[in-house]
Amino acid sequence: MNSDDKLIEKEHNKYIHNAKEYLANPKKIKDLLHKVIEKATDRKGYLGDAWDKLQLFVDLVKAYSKGEYKNVQPSTIVTIIGALLYFVSPIDLVPDFIIGLGLFDDAAVIGLTLKKLAKELDQFKQWKSTNTIPLENPLD
Repeated sequence: MNSDDKLIEKEHNKYIHNAKEYLANPKKIKDLLHKVIEKATDRKGYLGDAWDKLQLFVDLVKAYSKGEYKNVQPSTIVTIIGALLYFVSPIDLVPDFIIGLGLFDDAAVIGLTLKKLAKELDQFKQWKSTNTIPLENPLD
């Protein structure tokens, strides 16, 4: 792991403690996912590849919190929630108000999280492709 990855991981870890509070609170999860979708939609053009990764994170957390998908460790969900909390935080390593650069660190946290959890995320993608989940508003 290079020094940039270590810095990004250190920043992400600051949000892990708060993420644990979300596991048993579906209302907090729903509110967080709403904020993530709202911010991601507003900044879709700046997110690049991180857009699809964010959607996967949202889908996994949502499926897990609704009891639709259980083949994942709670620690994985906490890690993803931590990344989502980092994403919605306006004050992080590079503040979001810095146009063009403000989402760089957010995308780095998303990418690092994806790399760390690749196996479980691949399993979820496979499950998702073989299970019919009713289409609904991602904010519901």
